[in-house]
Amino acid sequence: MKSWKRAGYAVLAIAAAAPLTGCISVKAPDKPIDINLNVNISQTVVVRLQQDVQQMIEKNPQAFPPAPTKP
Repeated sequence: MKSWKRAGYAVLAIAAAAPLTGCISVKAPDKPIDINLNVNISQTVVVRLQQDVQQMIEKNPQAFPPAPTKP
């Protein structure tokens, strides 16, 4: 008799869950997904190069004459 009760509860649980299966739907979007990555990459290579050039000018001023100035 116990096994009939378990089977009855299982059938009842399945019957109670059956209406819930229709409310879940997975649908692909109509338009393609657009991922906009605005990434700002800053580099310090230019700054290091400027520092190296500045040091080279300070060590060898005769090799790098000053720029002419406008009167």
